[in-house]
Amino acid sequence: MWMVRCVLLALGAAVLTPSWAAQEVRVGAAHFPPYIVRPERGADTGLLPQLLAALNQLQSDYHFAIVPTSVARRVRDFNQGRVDMLLFENPDWGWRDVAYNRVDLGLQDAEVFVAIRQPGREQTYFDNLDGKRMALFTGYHYAFAGFNPSAKFLTNTFNATLTYSHRSNLQMVLRGRVDITLMTRSNLREILNNNPQFQSQVMVSERVDQTYHHYAFLQPQGPIRSEEFSRLMQKLRDSGQLEAIFAPYHIEQVAARP
Repeated sequence: MWMVRCVLLALGAAVLTPSWAAQEVRVGAAHFPPYIVRPERGADTGLLPQLLAALNQLQSDYHFAIVPTSVARRVRDFNQGRVDMLLFENPDWGWRDVAYNRVDLGLQDAEVFVAIRQPGREQTYFDNLDGKRMALFTGYHYAFAGFNPSAKFLTNTFNATLTYSHRSNLQMVLRGRVDITLMTRSNLREILNNNPQFQSQVMVSERVDQTYHHYAFLQPQGPIRSEEFSRLMQKLRDSGQLEAIFAPYHIEQVAARP
């Protein structure tokens, strides 16, 4: 009798348990405002949580979950299989000799130079960086520096102060401690919108250090194929959800590259 009861309980559990379960996709998140903001603190801020929430609401085959990492550690975490995917990436940012499948997100941003506004200072100020003190973000790959993120190289070659805060870098410019910082255009706009007192104090370069054409990098043998993720992104684009998330930050939707 006891054995029969156990069999019946097991059969009942099998009936109540779905034959499928959402496949978890671990998405690495490194601080990169406004896309990803301090994920190690567990705060659902930034554009990545909004995008993953939209993807999770769109379908039930996959569950996209944030896994905190760092700018310096993210490629290693991906290469060692700790995460299945990284978004808002670029092949120039430390991905040499790493195997990945790429999905074009069809999103574009840019990195610009920022200095304090002064009488007589014009855009030509940004033409030559020689002798100018710079505030840079630790671990970032800058085009003007040949995408070399080495702290020693940046400090020795460009007289750079390295920090872990874009806001601190901007404040150093405003206080005259450095001459120039670089910021993602979307992040700068967000800071200036939230701090209108800064708007008349900063001069933003027309010169672009690099254009961010954003990609998702997926594990070749990961839980979701690149074709499937591309299909989900296209659904968000067609429905207008992608624009609703990124347009407020002036992040452009552009044609995806093959």
